[in-house]
Amino acid sequence: MQARFSVFSCAARRIVANTMNFMLLAQDHAHAFMPYPAVPLTHQDHGTMAGFTFAVKDLFDVGGYPTSAGSPLMLAASGIKSRTALPVLQLLQAGARFVGKTITDELAYSLNGRNIHFGTPRNGAAPDRIPGGSSSGSASAVSHGLCDIALGTDTGGSVRAPASHCGLFGLRPTHGRISLSDCVALAPSLDTGGVFARDATHLRIASKVLLGSDPKPLKGVRLLRAVDTFALLSPSAEQALLPSVVRLQATHGPIQDVFLGEPSLDALHWAFRRIQADEAWQTHRDFLSRHRPPIESGAAERFAWGATLDAEQLSADRRLRQRFRAQLGDLLGDDGVIILPTMPDVAPLLSADGPELESYRYRAVQLLCIAGLAGFPQVTLPAGRVNGAPLGLSLMGPAGSDLGLVELVEDEGLINLL
Repeated sequence: MQARFSVFSCAARRIVANTMNFMLLAQDHAHAFMPYPAVPLTHQDHGTMAGFTFAVKDLFDVGGYPTSAGSPLMLAASGIKSRTALPVLQLLQAGARFVGKTITDELAYSLNGRNIHFGTPRNGAAPDRIPGGSSSGSASAVSHGLCDIALGTDTGGSVRAPASHCGLFGLRPTHGRISLSDCVALAPSLDTGGVFARDATHLRIASKVLLGSDPKPLKGVRLLRAVDTFALLSPSAEQALLPSVVRLQATHGPIQDVFLGEPSLDALHWAFRRIQADEAWQTHRDFLSRHRPPIESGAAERFAWGATLDAEQLSADRRLRQRFRAQLGDLLGDDGVIILPTMPDVAPLLSADGPELESYRYRAVQLLCIAGLAGFPQVTLPAGRVNGAPLGLSLMGPAGSDLGLVELVEDEGLINLL
């Protein structure tokens, strides 16, 4: 297996090596982009995003480009796409200029930001740490100033984790609000589109283009602090976020303490993991079984686990998801905004080994699964630092309140958190 892996990885590098001089960007010092031959896309000369630049995670189809999903074999089989995914078209029609497709973790099934075939994009806020994944290249590109915004996807945290790690603003919208047609799936009942931005204003403008008006606008702001999620933080991370929470209370009024984990965050974590693993296996079963591609060991283990899951257990997990979604909806009503940490700590070091990364992933998914299971919108913003590395704070609201959350983040009180 190791020999086959090495040969296959070398072949993957050769696929893209001859295109390095033809990218839309003059230089990619962040190693964020897939080095495809440059095919400029037509954009409007005017619009709300005129003057903006944007990048696209290499899960979305873009006319004139292949789609790799982070896999050399998928890249080889892709061919050049004739269709362009709707979110990309929306940004072009609003006046934004496309600058390239970004590296993703293989098949979008990792939180680390490492791709054994195409490399690890660099974290622009903490170069000695992982960027986070699977939308690693998109976060890297924005954090290095190579574009203003970037499209990603978020199934189990693939926008929120790298946004926190790279010191960015990020939105995981209400499930289904950004079209994922012409986009490679992972776990369809959990997959969402998402967007990174270097500041809150860029996030608000891009979100308005992608989402339109909120179907269920926030009716006031009632702040809720998810106590059990803060208990997952390392002591240094908790201290780093505390001033931001205090500032929120000073700006927006009293904060009510609540507990989200019912029956427990651990139970929610495992329900989420099993649902995700089952759907990921169902999505990619034919591809993996037919070709047996060499993939990153952690993702390979998760796919293999997904193939063994018990149908009765999965039914119970989906019932738990329905109950949790209803409970959280009742808690939020039409004005509730939950404050929670985005990640349990700053990004692990690039030198972190497998067990360390898996331990970090376990704590992270307990935080990230909440919006994933509920399908509710979550916005993360940079709100603290530990040892010089950024850490995000999140706001989560009721389904359909996405723009209200983004506008709340842009509000003067939250901008002053930074």
